[in-house]
This record gives sequence, structure tokens and C-alpha cells, in this order.
Amino acid sequence: MSKAPFTSSDWNSLRTAFASSILVDTPLCSLARNLDGLAWADEDEGETAARYIDLEFEEARALLVKSGQSADKLATLAAILSETLAFDAPFGEMLEQSKAAEARENPLLKTLSKLSIPEAFPVTLTVLGPDALEFCRLERLPTLGAFAAFAQEMAEKIVVSGDFRRLLNALSQLDEEVLASLLPYRKGVKGLHLAEALVQAARSATPAARAAEAGVWFAEELTALRAEAAAGGRISRHLAPLGDPAAEALAAPLLKALVRPASSSPVPTAARFPRKEGWGARILRPFGPLLRSFHRHA
Repeated sequence: MSKAPFTSSDWNSLRTAFASSILVDTPLCSLARNLDGLAWADEDEGETAARYIDLEFEEARALLVKSGQSADKLATLAAILSETLAFDAPFGEMLEQSKAAEARENPLLKTLSKLSIPEAFPVTLTVLGPDALEFCRLERLPTLGAFAAFAQEMAEKIVVSGDFRRLLNALSQLDEEVLASLLPYRKGVKGLHLAEALVQAARSATPAARAAEAGVWFAEELTALRAEAAAGGRISRHLAPLGDPAAEALAAPLLKALVRPASSSPVPTAARFPRKEGWGARILRPFGPLLRSFHRHA
């Protein structure tokens, strides 16, 4: 039985599948050498699958002809790509597993996990200075987890200083004191805390906005505080763990504003408003003294 001809539909399916291959930029001659019975004569480093897979069937055939090859060479190219995909998928899975293993070995991420500091915590809620925050913005490092992953890769390649270096060293050496100066972390207590976040917000250039952002992150804790306040509890006691009266005084107004926001102020009761006078009362008002006199003498 003769082999079915290679069609435009076959090419479209194959090139779509190969577009996400990690070997898309590998020279075709190298791919062919790993396969039995296939070869690619052009050993140019630029002769890769990426050169062809964006092209339609006839466009790819035309490019082959322009390069001095026959149009039916596209079938050979397709065979190389097809057989490469057969071992590309397992290799890709192995690579992803390797990357995951490397992430687990990241000492900075291990420190975050050991101290129960969420990797998703935004760097904008840290006390990193403007230079460090700008660096994180430019490098697209929005969270502590992203910071840790990036820092491990660049530690030996890029010289950094300032707060970026302080945080990197603190995570590397598990220095809780430095971490507490940069994050809303309480030395000796795992996790991050709203009270510390509010103290840091109070010391920032935009206390109210920073406190509101903290309220969003610590939403669960804030909800519990609001319920406690509604039940008559004293929310100020939640600042006591700070162990610093001056810090408590800084955080107290922000905590109060978060727990009892102006928009949720109680609606004035009826007693605070004068009762509207009905039409009957307005008609009888001139006869008030006469009616009172009548009642006294009745």
C-alpha cells in the first residue's frame, strides 16, 4: 500500500504542535542526527523549525525551493518534526520536574516556608526603599516568591546593594531581626501580621493608602476584628503584641479607620431627627392653649 501524500492539513497540524516545542530553535541537522533514517543536509545554525512553522504549506515549499532544495523536502522536514515530538514531550516533562526540584532547593524559598511567610506577599507592602522597589518593578518581581526565585539566579551574576541586598541576606541567613525591619514580620512568631503592617504604613509617605492595601491583604484578620468590634470588643488590644507604646500609637488610628470605616458609620436613629408634624397637628396648633386649658378644667 502506497503511503498517503503529505497534505496542507497535515502540515498545519504538525507546525501548530511543534510551535510550543522546546526544540523549535534547534538546528534541523542536529534533530535529524538523533533520528534513524532521516537527515537534513543544510547545517546552517539558522536552519531551524522556527524558520518554517510560521509559514503556510505552499509558503514553506517555496522557501525550500528558494534555498536550493526540492519542494517535496517538506515531507522530510515534517518527518523530522513529527518524530522529534515523540520524545520532546517526555523530555519537556522531565525539564519541568527539574525546574520544580530546583525551586524546592532554593534556600530563600525555604526560609519563607519555614517562617510561614507567603510567597505571594506583594513587595509593595514591604519596607524596601525606592531603589529596590524600582528594581523589582523593572524586573517584574511583584511578590516575595518572585524576588526569591530571581535572587537565587542572579546572586552570583549581578552585584546588588541597599535594601535588595539586605532582604536577600536576611532570607539567606534566616535573620529574623532584619526581616522584621523590612516586612510586617514579628520576630519569634511565624507569619505576617496586620499590626506590624499598620505601623509600617504609618511611617510611609502615604499612610492611609498603604493601610488600605494592607487591609486587603489581611482581609481575613480584618473581618474578624470588625466582628469583634461590632460585638463590643476592644480592638486596641490587638496592637499590644507590638510591645512598643509609640508604635501602638502610630497604628491605632489606622486600625480604627479600617475596622470602622466612615462609610459604615451607624445611620442616625429616629430620635436624632425631629418628627415630622402631620397636617392635623398643623391645623390644631393655634388652638393649643385653649385645648390645654380645657383639659385642666375638665
